Parts: sequence; structure tokens; C-alpha cells
Amino acid sequence: MRGRLVPGLVLLAVPVLVALLGPLLASAFSARGVAFGGTGVLGGDFVGRDVLGQVLRGGASVVGVAVLATAVTYAVSGPLALLAATTHRRAVDEAVMRPLDVVVAMPSMLLLLLLVPIVPGSALVVAGVVALINLPDVVRIVRATALAVAAGTAVEALRMQGEGVVRVGAYVLRSVRRVVLTDLGTRFTGALYLVASAAFLGVGLSADDPNWAVMVDANRDGLFVNPAATVVPALLIIALSVGANLTSDRLLGGAR
Repeated sequence: MRGRLVPGLVLLAVPVLVALLGPLLASAFSARGVAFGGTGVLGGDFVGRDVLGQVLRGGASVVGVAVLATAVTYAVSGPLALLAATTHRRAVDEAVMRPLDVVVAMPSMLLLLLLVPIVPGSALVVAGVVALINLPDVVRIVRATALAVAAGTAVEALRMQGEGVVRVGAYVLRSVRRVVLTDLGTRFTGALYLVASAAFLGVGLSADDPNWAVMVDANRDGLFVNPAATVVPALLIIALSVGANLTSDRLLGGAR
């Protein structure tokens, strides 16, 4: 089991460590040179900044916003899904689910382009919009799984014993935790994709901000002059996504 975890953990650890420790080391790589030139280990970017320094600075916004968006998604969707699944009142279920249909009907990129520019340069707004985009899918998945549990004899027994909503909800949540954990890796990847897309499209962050996705967009014209300026941040984003999913998959496989 430990051997199976290693590839995913290594892929996940590299971008996470760069994001956490990079800003502490980035000050040593602040030299400027010519565009896509320079003498640094990874050369210079489109305005001559040290690429290694930008890579070290650029992970915190990508990783932090993606993690925050995923956490907000589950913090809001979990109670909503459990409420819709365990309630005996159809009106409550409809009140929870129908507004989410409106969000599902709107393309995610359209929501990003419409809502993120409301407060330019705010990472919190990006995280909030990404959480809103992912919210309907998570609510639907958790609710669909929880419905079968909520209709079972164990939940009926809890209700007959006079257990409250909190106790019943906790039991249902424990019963669907594998589905939630399985979805978590995929949802984090989706949040990472949306955060990177927002930066790539230039909404939420400016082209001068240290951000891996912004670096991919800003330096792509020099791909054949200094490939590292584009390839290195792109590889870190890929490693973060693949590592998160591999680790989640291996942990669930070992818990069977």
C-alpha cells in the first residue's frame, strides 16, 4: 500500500512544497535581464524576470485558491445535500435543488467571465465563483447517494429512537463518505482547472501577477526561445492535478 501511494504523493508534494516554501526563497532570484534570456537556471520570462523566481512565487495563488474553492464547495454542498436527502418535505427538497438547476444551465466559463471581474484582482472572488460553479454537481452527487441511505432501515430506526436531524445527518454522511472522497479528487482537479483558466483568460489576476497559469499565458510567445518559462509552470499544474487524483485513488483502494 505504501509503495502504491509513493507516485501520487511525490507528484502532489512537489507543487505543494513549491507553493508553500517558494515565497520564502524567491527573493534570491529577482535579477532582471532581457526577455526570454538571462543567466538564471530557467532563464528569463517575457519581460526578463528570473523564471525560477516567478515559479517560486506563483504557486501560492494557484494552490491556495483551488484548495479554498474546494473546501467552500463541500462546506456548503454537504449540509444542503443532506438536508435535501433526509427531509420528508418535498417543498424543502425542491427549494434546495431547483435554484441549483439555474447554475447548472449556465456555462462555467461564462460565469467566470461575468462574475470574477466584479472585484478585479481578488483571489477570494475567484474562489467563490469556482465554488459556486462546482456546487450543483456536488450537491447532486451527495444527495443521490444519501437518498438510498436515508430510506434505509437504519435511519428509520434512528428516527424511531427520537434521534435528531444532526445525529441522522451524521450517520448518512458517514455512509456516503467513500463517494464524497472519490469525488473530492475530481472536484479539486476541476477547481484547479477553473482557477487556472481564470488566470489564463486574464480575469481575476493581471499579467504581472506571479501565478503559474498566468506564466503559461504570458510566456507562450517565447515557447521556442525559452521553453522553461512556459513548460515548468504547466508541468507543476499537471503534477498537482495528477498527484491529487492518484493519492485519492490509492487511499480509497487501500481502504476497501
